Amino acid sequence: MNELRREPLLGRWVVVVGDSLGPEDYHLPEEAPAETGCVLCEEHGTERFKLDDQSGKWRIRVIEPEDSFFTLQEEMGRKGVGIYDRMNAVGLTEVVIESPEHDRAPEDYGDDHFSDLIEVFYQRLKTIEEDPRIRYVMIHKNCGLQSGDPFGHPHTYITATPVIPMRIKAELDGAKNYYGYKERCIFCDIMHEELRSKERIVMETERFLVFTPFAARFPFECWILPRRHRCSFKDTDPDERKDLGVVMRRLILAMRKVLRDPPYNYVIHTAPSRIPRMAQWHTLGEDYHWHIEVMPRIRKLTGFELGSGMYILTTSPEDAAKYIKEEVAYGD
Repeated sequence: MNELRREPLLGRWVVVVGDSLGPEDYHLPEEAPAETGCVLCEEHGTERFKLDDQSGKWRIRVIEPEDSFFTLQEEMGRKGVGIYDRMNAVGLTEVVIESPEHDRAPEDYGDDHFSDLIEVFYQRLKTIEEDPRIRYVMIHKNCGLQSGDPFGHPHTYITATPVIPMRIKAELDGAKNYYGYKERCIFCDIMHEELRSKERIVMETERFLVFTPFAARFPFECWILPRRHRCSFKDTDPDERKDLGVVMRRLILAMRKVLRDPPYNYVIHTAPSRIPRMAQWHTLGEDYHWHIEVMPRIRKLTGFELGSGMYILTTSPEDAAKYIKEEVAYGD
């Protein structure tokens, strides 16, 4: 039987189809090869950071592309136009080139390479947040044509904006409201419930829990939640970042195997810049919990989903967890 499930953070409802589809039931169009040369393989953009191997060749490189939507060279320029508001596109876009080889993903290099990638994210987040104009830094990956990947070369975007995006603000508000009512972190409560039920757990380590959310938006969606309560990815320690690299690599390899190299996105959900602004988010350290959402893009959204915000889940989170957990346990 089909059922409706309510997601407790945002209050969003989803439809879970009773007869779950298996991984083999999702048919994705073939990825089209790029018609022109890859700009990430070429010298493109201004280099901001890099990690080299022992021979002096770069392994991970961070560039600011020439065609960025945002710039730090402008003043904020806030002004009203009637009932509307506008400002200059102050901000920053960086591309983390995850591999010097066009057809080799970071998970194919091993645990150390992926942990180094996590360390690069951490270092860039710390540096970018030093600019007082920046309110939010989003680290997000597009992999595969259906995910919005324009390059085909393994990469991640870091986008910094002078405003907090609505999806993030809704999450912050939801966490704050829950804390105001129960005086507990909603993410910690979700983690405790997942550990109690064991139905949706994909992977456990000393520092992280990976599970399929009770009311996921996408089939085979997974969350990576740190066991230690911290509101910002910037508050992680070296051991956590090293372990996170191992966890993410194992999860992505398992998804690649189960779903036959699916397009996917992942986003690091972290606290906004905590530079004081009229005591905003003063309970952030208590009520918010940074995490990562990994979303395979194996089916297209329907008009109903786009219009209503109510997602249709064609594979239950419980079944999805079984498929991925089995592959994670099997190893790479």
